[in-house]
Amino acid sequence: MAEGFVIRRPLPEFGLWEKMADGRAVFSFDFEATARCNLDCRHCYINRPAGDKAAKTRELGVDEVGRIGAEAAARGAVWCLITGGEPLLRNDFFDLYQALLSKGLLLSLFTNATLVTDEHVRFFKKFPPRDIEVTVYGVTRETYERVTRTPGSFEAFMRGLDRLLGSGVTIRLKAMALRSNKHEIAAIGDFCRARTKDYYRFDPHLHFRFDRDEARNTAIRAERLSPREVARLERLDPERFGALKAACGDLLPADPPPGSHVPECRHIFRCGVGQRSFVIGPEGYLRPCLSLHHPDFLYDLRKGSLTDAWQRFLPKVLARESDRAEYLERCGKCPLVNLCLWCPAHAYLETGALDRPVDDFCRIAEARAEALKSG
Repeated sequence: MAEGFVIRRPLPEFGLWEKMADGRAVFSFDFEATARCNLDCRHCYINRPAGDKAAKTRELGVDEVGRIGAEAAARGAVWCLITGGEPLLRNDFFDLYQALLSKGLLLSLFTNATLVTDEHVRFFKKFPPRDIEVTVYGVTRETYERVTRTPGSFEAFMRGLDRLLGSGVTIRLKAMALRSNKHEIAAIGDFCRARTKDYYRFDPHLHFRFDRDEARNTAIRAERLSPREVARLERLDPERFGALKAACGDLLPADPPPGSHVPECRHIFRCGVGQRSFVIGPEGYLRPCLSLHHPDFLYDLRKGSLTDAWQRFLPKVLARESDRAEYLERCGKCPLVNLCLWCPAHAYLETGALDRPVDDFCRIAEARAEALKSG
């Protein structure tokens, strides 16, 4: 399914995952190897400078990653995504990768490709990942480096991407849609589809900063597209619009009879988050999903166990309900919930509260509904 929309349904019970033959749950997890990055993308929600010594010191070591990976595999994990920041910044990347691979996990990697060397290619040929996903910020030097704010990054990206494409490893390409590259989104799509037979996707939603840096959030806000622009870009991309229509087209509500009552939903988590996946941050904090950084939803794996987090912590926090009247009257009853960017994680980043509506998300849902009805 394309980024930016998920099927949401009330979840009255937690922990009902698919089972393996021996009764273990089948799940996956993301591992943020570092928050550091060699680029300084104007829209990034997590990046720290490549040379940030404090951030580097706090990162999980290879032995810690191996321990967590072993416990995850023992509980039924089959797949792990290694992401960041930029994972290839870590001097011990190869050891970290093998620590997870040795536990029987399928591995995927997110990278900006600018640091890919011939040594990486030889390594990936010997220990193939399930896939490697690369973000394309622009197809010209001017646009790419306007986004990354890093001179020389476009040439490094092209060299790294060419190495990966020639490696025989499955490569997937994606883009972020922002004001600085909006004029190249169609060209980016053509560029990506010409280089991979798998799939291309783009994401129009720019997260605010996890560290709540207001100066960086101001820059992110300036890069966001309007709700109409988001809907228009999706409508112009047949693949993405087709995915949206297939996933949500039959969920558009009919006009309710006058005076009819729409039942409210008090659950704030309605997307299946934490059901079959979780995220482990660079410092060892487990959280239910990539976007959720509320302090109530962080579990320190350096002090506890994955088993405790899975069996006790996640079910407890994900059962949270809301008594906020504004949420219950708007989001709790909204017939366009499946077209909306709203979720507790996004609401917290936008408003500081897990259950507060976000007006811009409402407008995006309405614009998407209008596009679907006319499409």
